Amino acid sequence: MHTSDRYRWYALWAALAGLFASGCTITIISVSLDRIAGDLNSNIGTVAWAVTGPMLAVALSMPLAGKLGDLRGHRRVFLVGFAIFTVFTGLAAFAWSPGALIALRVLGAFGGAATGPTSMAIVMHHFTGDDRVRAMGWWQLVGAGAPVIGLAVGGPVVDSIGWRSIFLAQFVFAVLALAIAAVVLRDTSERRAARLDVRGAATLGSGVVAVLFALSRGGSVGWSRPEVPAGIALGLVLVGVFVMIERRADEPIMPLAFFARRNFTASVLTQFTANFAYMGSFIVSPLLVRDRFGFTTGMAAAAMAVRPLVFSTSSPVSGYVAVRVGERRMSIIGMALVVAAMVAFAVAAERDTLAFVFVGLAVAGLGMGVAVPSLVTVVSNSVDASDLGAANAAQAMIATLGASTGMQVLSTVQQSGAGATGFVTAYTVGAVGACLALGGAMFVHSQRPVRRLAIAHAA
Repeated sequence: MHTSDRYRWYALWAALAGLFASGCTITIISVSLDRIAGDLNSNIGTVAWAVTGPMLAVALSMPLAGKLGDLRGHRRVFLVGFAIFTVFTGLAAFAWSPGALIALRVLGAFGGAATGPTSMAIVMHHFTGDDRVRAMGWWQLVGAGAPVIGLAVGGPVVDSIGWRSIFLAQFVFAVLALAIAAVVLRDTSERRAARLDVRGAATLGSGVVAVLFALSRGGSVGWSRPEVPAGIALGLVLVGVFVMIERRADEPIMPLAFFARRNFTASVLTQFTANFAYMGSFIVSPLLVRDRFGFTTGMAAAAMAVRPLVFSTSSPVSGYVAVRVGERRMSIIGMALVVAAMVAFAVAAERDTLAFVFVGLAVAGLGMGVAVPSLVTVVSNSVDASDLGAANAAQAMIATLGASTGMQVLSTVQQSGAGATGFVTAYTVGAVGACLALGGAMFVHSQRPVRRLAIAHAA
């Protein structure tokens, strides 16, 4: 394994190139759904599955991809998955119908799901101790900043050339990122003799998809429809079956022992509830500035960029600060800021004060930028190097569930109220989620003592 200081930074930048290429278009695709629907003679509700479908595909395949990287080598799984994503992204530019676009996007997402947990595992293999939280600061910079850049640059391009240019540009970026990764990245250890837990992966993925589908239907057609509770009940049953399978598996896809470790459980629960509030308010806030303050769609999109912009720029700084003050303190400060942001949004809606909207956007982004690098790092530090892929996939999946739940719940709450009341109630629900995240962050343990013990042992 290459462990030189220079190489590990090369590995980080190679992984970040893939992260940027895969995430830079998600915002501009969402904004361009009306143009895509018009060009393909469809409607926004149908074409929206070009965004929702890949999310479900990632949720289904991410645990399997993470564990597959642990067993067969993270570099190999990353390159194969990213190559699949690249090919189908290029083909999406030539989609001839809504069904073709959705299918190509979903097939690409199955491969793209492998890139997140495997590339993060590669980075964590080469960064140890305090350096991990610094690396995660840069990771969040690119992860949160790529959609902002894509929106800023992609908007004028779509207006002048068309929506197909989104996928053509992403294909070019993906080819370059794939070439860089193939040259730079080196494989981690693998365990060829171990059997892949396919039953566990299928059961967990199906359970997660059932819950996400139920949440999506609840937000779009109403929570009283029979398929909503049926989907949630099916998901819970499948999760129960998954637990029984994992107890007997030789190589469980998500070792249940992870959840017996305080830092792992505290971090993933904090990420779930934090994303519930953060992404839930992210869906409601554009409606707030449009309905209450008269913003156009373009003005609302520009205003919303404040939040991920602050998130991305604050993450690298917080990674370096966490080395001095500890992950627990940074997690608590970050979650307290998210609580304050929800309060600011509620005040903005109640008093029709636009300034508080921008305060909420900036403070929410700052809170996540402060907390997330530390929360992600303590998860990786709580597991063995051989389980990094599975652990990273688990926390990414749980964070996705939190985000999806928050988006549907807060959107439904806002629509159920009239005028300012709906917005205030939605942000109050978001504040409750943020308070739960703050409580979870209090159970996170900083890992400075572990580092001192390692130094003493080395001496």
